[in-house]
Amino acid sequence: MIKGLHQLNIISDMAYIAVIASIMLSIVAWFTRREDNLDQAERLGVFFELWAPTLAILGRPLEDQKRTIQMQSD
Repeated sequence: MIKGLHQLNIISDMAYIAVIASIMLSIVAWFTRREDNLDQAERLGVFFELWAPTLAILGRPLEDQKRTIQMQSD
């Protein structure tokens, strides 16, 4: 899976930026909620927040893959 992501030119920096975006989306979902729709806003915020650890976990193997490729080319 990581090799496939690397072939698509997805790098670890992209994963880490997506982590920050996920956290920010969660905060935005929380602060833009309406009184008549509190439950849905909370669920949406939690949904976005749950992406962050997954994306962070993907970032590390992408870094390792990049290092491996660089070492092979040296």
